[in-house]
Amino acid sequence: KILNWMATMYGGRLSFPTPMLFSVGLVAMFTIGGLSGVTHAVAPADTQQTDTYYIVAHFHYVLFGGALLGIFSGLYFWYPKMFGHFLNDKLGKWHFWLMIIGLNLTFGPMHMLGLQGMMRRTWTYTDGQGFNVWNLVATIGAYTLALATLVFIYNVIRSWRQHKHNPVDPGPDPWDARSLEWMVPSPTPEYNFSETVVVEEFDEFWHRKYGHDESGRLVRIAKTEDVTQAPGATGIHLPSPSYWPFVLAVGLPLVGYGLIFNLWWAVPGALITLMAIFGWILEPADDPEAGHDHHDELEPSDDPEASDETPEVGGADDEQPVTEEETQEAPVG
Repeated sequence: KILNWMATMYGGRLSFPTPMLFSVGLVAMFTIGGLSGVTHAVAPADTQQTDTYYIVAHFHYVLFGGALLGIFSGLYFWYPKMFGHFLNDKLGKWHFWLMIIGLNLTFGPMHMLGLQGMMRRTWTYTDGQGFNVWNLVATIGAYTLALATLVFIYNVIRSWRQHKHNPVDPGPDPWDARSLEWMVPSPTPEYNFSETVVVEEFDEFWHRKYGHDESGRLVRIAKTEDVTQAPGATGIHLPSPSYWPFVLAVGLPLVGYGLIFNLWWAVPGALITLMAIFGWILEPADDPEAGHDHHDELEPSDDPEASDETPEVGGADDEQPVTEEETQEAPVG
């Protein structure tokens, strides 16, 4: 997979906003963690490294570098789609570099500590064991990671305040992306797609925007606004709000807790769960052909049954007596 990602980057034209930095950092850190894991295939090395800080360093490079960096990359990338505004890119880059430096300062020295014999889950050690310097470096790295997290939190709050006072619409497709979620407005409407998308290509949205000319060069064939769905669609059918899913979510954890620790806890949990299931099933259904606007209560003037009883204009009940003047013929000429 690492080779897939590297080949994708090699074949593309790269720019380095915050999401891309975190993606490249993921590839680098995950590779370091993978290479340190390969050393466990050598039996003598594995014997020395087992249950030492070397193992801690290895799987934290894989988990922290391979998972958390990817999560932050996705968060910065999809943030405008979720919330309708960008996170500050300059603060995002500060967040990235502090996190990369902190990650390597924290977990890099643990390789050396493990090779020196420091065991996992060590709560203290003597001054003469030689672990002081590397543990000090790791501690500085941990505080650097904490600082990076604070920068991210500050970025979220600051970006939200700026958007509140000066809203800037990022548009449905701020990254010139490939996948279908960028066809809908930002933030994503509750109904997602106003019309079901017919997919004919592997990257359908991309192929609606780009094509190839006679020489095979990539050319733009449509504007973004021509291939994205407009906001404010009406007549979309959605389920009515219901409390029963929440009630079900209250009952199920009690069942699980009871099955693990004490069966008596499972009894009220099962009752709540059954009540929620049957309540959800017996809840009045909405007309699947009606739009979501239909769920609102009708005003008296909007009642369709009342409108059916309204006499038609020009009917027998509306006839008025004709006066003698109206029956006289008009003079000719």
